[in-house]
Amino acid sequence: MASAKRKSAPGDELVLEEFLPYRLSILSNRISRAIAARYAETFNLTIPEWRIIAVLGRAEALSAKDIAEATEMDKVAVSRAVARLVAAKRVTARADRADARRQNLSLTREGESVYARIAPIALASERKLLAALDTGERAQLDALLDRLLSAARSL
Repeated sequence: MASAKRKSAPGDELVLEEFLPYRLSILSNRISRAIAARYAETFNLTIPEWRIIAVLGRAEALSAKDIAEATEMDKVAVSRAVARLVAAKRVTARADRADARRQNLSLTREGESVYARIAPIALASERKLLAALDTGERAQLDALLDRLLSAARSL
């Protein structure tokens, strides 16, 4: 027995290729993969590992929970990536004096070196991508992304 396709009112049908969350996800994934391809071989890093290094590169010390919140990554993905970075001696984990359950994570000298070498690659990739837009369009994109992020928080 064939299933009947539901008739939708115009504008009521979900067309995945036109669905904003899907399009943003595709764009984000393509950009992340393109940038990751440039540093994965050289630095032996995954996308979550690079994001953690990038966040820690601008902070004294953060917990895994802080990193998960800052990056919007799943706590399990953060935990696994942190474990790999600690094993690779790129991140150090120290018990928090005020809360023994919390570990403060920070970059080691090796982690700082990786951050210093990869950040220019990431920024160059961003510049290349944004070259498709003029100055006004870049400012408009920033403003629109800020508004969408704010609206997404209320979903």
